[in-house]
Amino acid sequence: MGAEPQSDGNSAAPAATTAAQPAATDSVRTPPVAPQPAATIAVTWSGEQTFDAARPDRPAIRLDGSGSTGPSPVDGLLASLASCAGIDVVEILAKRRTPASSIRIDVVGERVATIPKRLKHVTLNFHIAGAGIDRANAERAIDLAVNKYCSVRDSIRQDVPVEWTLELGE
Repeated sequence: MGAEPQSDGNSAAPAATTAAQPAATDSVRTPPVAPQPAATIAVTWSGEQTFDAARPDRPAIRLDGSGSTGPSPVDGLLASLASCAGIDVVEILAKRRTPASSIRIDVVGERVATIPKRLKHVTLNFHIAGAGIDRANAERAIDLAVNKYCSVRDSIRQDVPVEWTLELGE
């Protein structure tokens, strides 16, 4: 498939890497990967349970613990997970020359009853439409996105299962 999708949300372009020349005894050498710059976000209290979060000189998002003026922090995390996986699915399907015409991801996040009320299980329900997209390719794209490329998924506790379903439309 070529280059791996970039879905970590960093606004900086990936640093250029140079491939090392294989030594005579090496069959394949993986080029070095440059580290990504650290994500720098300013989170500003806006009163009550609301906070505005943004990178410098970028649009802000509002998170609201009461849910009245924006998603709660946990809803924001679930939206970030779905968006991260969705970005990768869009890119993978486009690289296979079967671009999606629409994608909606309904997210169900189950939480524990104790405090902190962390996530215990997440289900991503993908609804994908597009001409020429077959189920096997869509399932492969979702699997790669969720289990290999999505940095948000990889940042969630490993004991929190993230499962997915697919509804394919035209």
